[in-house]
Amino acid sequence: MTTLVLVRHAKSDWGDPSTGDHERPLNDRGRRDAPVLAARLAETGFRPGVLLSSTALRARTTAAAFADALGVAIEEREDLYGASARTLLATATTSGHENVLIVAHDPGMTVLAESLSRGGIGHMPTCAVATFRWRADDWDVASALDPDDWEFDSPR
Repeated sequence: MTTLVLVRHAKSDWGDPSTGDHERPLNDRGRRDAPVLAARLAETGFRPGVLLSSTALRARTTAAAFADALGVAIEEREDLYGASARTLLATATTSGHENVLIVAHDPGMTVLAESLSRGGIGHMPTCAVATFRWRADDWDVASALDPDDWEFDSPR
């Protein structure tokens, strides 16, 4: 079985206009939501072979909550900052792991989740978790097929 979990970074803080986009931290809600959604994912028994995160502070902080809950290390990837849906999927397929968790940004996250769910997921709000599973044991096959099932969770 091949599994892709997409996590949009938790809610970020827009309070300091001098902070650049890449260095925006999480706000109170984001710091509260990330561990809750991470714990809910951990309760499903999912364990990624790799947890890939954008290098943006809000994504890294969100990824840290998931890494703690799942007992895995984070691999930061600059190419996930502002990545398109195509790049997100290609990153998973070339990761070398059957079970991949990616923490990144919109609009790429929503576009990929909407595509893989055939419109079932219309939007990935902050800290949303979308899980896609294929019966295929290899990304070359899985990425050419619709997922066999999918689930969606969000803090709202």
